[in-house]
Amino acid sequence: MPPIPRHFGYASQLAAIHIAQTRFMTSPESSIAPSGFYDRLRNAGIEPDDSEETRLNKSLLMLATGLISVTIMIWVTIYSILGPSFSTTLPFAFQLLLAGNMLFYIKSRNFDFFRISQLGLFLFLPFVAHWAGGTIISTSGVLLWALLAPVGAILCVGVNQSIGWFIAWVTLTALSGFVDYYLADSVMSKAANVPVRTTIVFFTLNFISISAIIYLLLRMSIAEKRKAQDRLEEAHQQVQLEQERSEKLLLNILPGPVAERLKHSNQTIADGFSDVTVMFADIVNFTQVAAAMSPSQVFAMLNRIFSAFDELAEQYGLEKIKTIGDAYMVAGGLNEDSLEYSAAIADMAVAMRDLLRRDFAVNASQLEIRIGIGTGPIVAGVLGKKKFIYDLWGDTVNIASRITAEGVPGMIQCDTTTYHRLAASFDFHEPQAIYLKGKGNMTVYRLIGRKGAGDIEAG
Repeated sequence: MPPIPRHFGYASQLAAIHIAQTRFMTSPESSIAPSGFYDRLRNAGIEPDDSEETRLNKSLLMLATGLISVTIMIWVTIYSILGPSFSTTLPFAFQLLLAGNMLFYIKSRNFDFFRISQLGLFLFLPFVAHWAGGTIISTSGVLLWALLAPVGAILCVGVNQSIGWFIAWVTLTALSGFVDYYLADSVMSKAANVPVRTTIVFFTLNFISISAIIYLLLRMSIAEKRKAQDRLEEAHQQVQLEQERSEKLLLNILPGPVAERLKHSNQTIADGFSDVTVMFADIVNFTQVAAAMSPSQVFAMLNRIFSAFDELAEQYGLEKIKTIGDAYMVAGGLNEDSLEYSAAIADMAVAMRDLLRRDFAVNASQLEIRIGIGTGPIVAGVLGKKKFIYDLWGDTVNIASRITAEGVPGMIQCDTTTYHRLAASFDFHEPQAIYLKGKGNMTVYRLIGRKGAGDIEAG
């Protein structure tokens, strides 16, 4: 600070500064997490509903104010030690202005006013000290402290808004340099009583102090923004995980193409397919077996069996449609995953039958199934808006369901269309005529398995 004559005692000034600092530090409104000076200073004035950016802006401005106040107190102490030729009046007044404005903000909670007024004090007070003390040299470059105003504006106001603050600092610096150039001789003669070494020491202290404050502010700003970015990335990852879970859940309910259409459109989904192979599998005597079990045992039994069927459907590239009580429905031809969907349905039917016959870990109750397969046109779609399900309708579905009900345990019955499509690759028993309600007599073919598989069963 410039060598200005002292006007009142150092002890009284330091006591006043201590009172102002104590009021700030002990104010119940001055902190949210009072875990020390640094945390109190950063969190003073922060509201619970403040955004991340507003919290950071408040923290940076309060930290800058606190650091400048601490530095001024150090300067006052040094001036007092150096003797009566150095006045503590001006830095003490600056301290009161900064602390007073800070206390006013803590009471009023008007951050916009505090931000502009405090940056204004950062800008003009160093120039006032410079003009009162002499030249840039005699005041040890005290006007460099005004650089905190445009730097603070960048961090606490905005990049574009900081341009005006920087222009103001450049203008005042240029004006001060211009005046110093023409008045240097007369001003320097008045400040000749300040030793050159003292001037150099204060030059060094000013440069170190302002550089340290700017470094701390930039470091805190970048660190907090990095933390915010990490939190944002973590939240984004959580959103992606939840989205993936939702996608999996949706794909467990609907075929992939239908799920995509449902996500991007609110229109009713109903499609006609000219050729689809539909299979029903019905557990034989399920009601009698379940009657001797508890509900949890029934659920566990069905879950084991149907989960094994789900794995087979995925293995053969088929679309599970739904389970209806103890019945299981699957279809092929609804997507382009498999061109040989009728053969895939037949392979899955044989695999389901053999699984229940051989794997007693899945089929501990030694249940049997009867299966019906039909091929032809169907309509597929989603009904309703809540708890919806993808389902199939049409004569093909009815035929597959009815020939299942008319089958015998362990038998796979196919309609004529399915038989003609599979006859070249699969073995069948002799055709049989069965009566279907609403359809009359109908020819069905009992599937044995792949040709050459050696798994010929009795009729």
